[in-house]
Amino acid sequence: MNDRAQTGDRPVAAIVDGYSTGNFLPAAFDRHGADVVHVQSTPEWMTSMLLPDLNQYTGNIVYDDHDKTLRRIRESGAVAVLAGQEPGVPLADLLSKDLGVASNGTTYSAAKRDKFHMIEAIRDAGLHCADQLRSGSVDEIVGWARERDEFPVVVKPLSSASTDGVTICHDVDEVRDAAEAVLAAEDIFDIRNREVLVQSYLDGVEYIVDTVSSHGERFVVGVWRYDKNLVNGKNLYDRDVLIPADEEPVAELIAYTDKVLDALNIRHGPTHTEVKMTSSGPALVEIGARLNGNMNPDFHNVCLGHNQADLMALAYLDPQRFAREYGGRNYQVRRPAIVYNAPSEASGEVEEVDAAAVKRIEELPSVFLMSVKVKPGGRVKRTVDLLTSPLRIFMTGESMADIDRDYHRIQEWKDEVYRLSC
Repeated sequence: MNDRAQTGDRPVAAIVDGYSTGNFLPAAFDRHGADVVHVQSTPEWMTSMLLPDLNQYTGNIVYDDHDKTLRRIRESGAVAVLAGQEPGVPLADLLSKDLGVASNGTTYSAAKRDKFHMIEAIRDAGLHCADQLRSGSVDEIVGWARERDEFPVVVKPLSSASTDGVTICHDVDEVRDAAEAVLAAEDIFDIRNREVLVQSYLDGVEYIVDTVSSHGERFVVGVWRYDKNLVNGKNLYDRDVLIPADEEPVAELIAYTDKVLDALNIRHGPTHTEVKMTSSGPALVEIGARLNGNMNPDFHNVCLGHNQADLMALAYLDPQRFAREYGGRNYQVRRPAIVYNAPSEASGEVEEVDAAAVKRIEELPSVFLMSVKVKPGGRVKRTVDLLTSPLRIFMTGESMADIDRDYHRIQEWKDEVYRLSC
C-alpha cells in the first residue's frame, strides 16, 4: 500500500480525491506534523483535473467496497477524513461519519454537490436565493422560462464547476440551445449530465467568501470580487480581486455566508462560497465544501498572512488551537492582490511556448506566479469558461495602481505566449 513511508508516530489524515488544489494539502499536513493517505472515490481517475501526486501520500485506497475501505482507513491510523476536491465531498462526509471522526454528516451531502438541492436547502432556511427548476426534459426547461417570461435566465449543469456549461440566456431559443448542450455533454468530473438546472438571473456583483471551520468555529480566510466579461452568453472570469475586510459589502456577505454554513450544517473544513450582492441583498450562487480553485499557499501567505490549506490542516489536527487563534474571526489584507485568468480568442495546437514572452511577463514587478496551463502538443481552445483560460497569473504589489499597470501590460502581451498551429 505504501508509496511513501510513514514516519514515526505522526497522525494521519485521509484525503478523498486530492485533485487540483487538493495537491496543496499533503504539504500542508506535513508542515503540521501529519502524514496523508489518499482515497480515490472512483475506479478510474478523473482526467479533466490535475491528478493527485501519489508520491506525497503513504498510499492510495480505491473505494470499491465500503466496509473494506473503512477497514483500510482505520488500519492507516487516520484521525481525520476530508475532501481534497469537489467530487470527494459526499464520500468524505460518509467515511468521516462512519469512522467517528470530525464530520459534517451526510444529511446535506447531496445539497453540497447538486446545485438544485443546494439552493432549496438555503431557501428552506429562509435565505434569499434564485427561483429554479431542474429537469431532464429540454421542453420542460424551455416551458418554465417561457411561462416565467423574465429574462435573462441561467442554464447550467447540476453538479459541475469552473463555469462549465453555464450560459446566460436572453430568450427561449437560447434556453433551448443551452439546455441541449448541457444534456449532450459530460461535466468536468467526467459524469454525463442527465438533467439541466435553469435559474432566475441574480443581478449585481459576484464575490467569493472563503472559510475554514472546526466544530462550528469558522475563520473567514478572504473575500474576493469577481470581475467578469460577458461574451456570447458566457460570463468569463477576468480577475479575482482581494477586498479589504472593512470595505462594503464584506460584512453583509460574511453574515449571509455564516447562515449558508448553518443551513448546510458545514461545521468542519473549508468552503468556497460564491455570493451575488443583488439589489435585494446577498444571494447564493453556489458553495463548494473544498479549497478555492485559485488558492496558492505561498501567494496567499504574502497577501493575507495565511492560506486555506494550512488552516485546514490546523483545523483538523489541532482544533483547540484553531479555535483560540482563528475561531469567529476574519482576515486582514496585507497586500492588494488579484488573480488574472487570461482568455484566448484563438484556438489550435501549441507548437511552442515562447520562453521570452513568458519571461517578460514574469519579470513584471507585481507578478508573483504565472501558470502556463498548456504544454507543447496540447491544445489551446477559445476561452468559454474558466477551464479554457490558458494562463493564470497571481499578482500582488504595494498598491492596486501598481497591479493595474502590470495587468494592462499582460493583456497586451498574453497572446504572444503560445505559438499555435491552425
